[in-house]
Amino acid sequence: MGYWYLAIAIGAEVIATMALKASDGFSQHAYSAVCVIGYIIAFYFLSLVLKTIPVGIAYAIWAGMGIFLISSLSAVVYKQIPDVAAMVGMAFILAGVIIINVFSKTVSY
Repeated sequence: MGYWYLAIAIGAEVIATMALKASDGFSQHAYSAVCVIGYIIAFYFLSLVLKTIPVGIAYAIWAGMGIFLISSLSAVVYKQIPDVAAMVGMAFILAGVIIINVFSKTVSY
């Protein structure tokens, strides 16, 4: 269940962060509510993840996938296109998440 909870935590964090941008400094109340609720859900499920997955591994995957997904969605939704250096950096982050999941003996399924 740890990885399902991690997927929920990542999804909630991505939604909350996208809503944070849309909240325009918390002046848009609906987006502000989505942001706050999303972060509560994200941290709750991340706390459940830590019962079965080591904190360093869980956080690396959570943060890495969050960075990759938010950057990708921001490019589409907000037209915030990253430059080549940023895309290369994000590719390395994604590669790191894949390497952790495929090759690390620390990760248990």
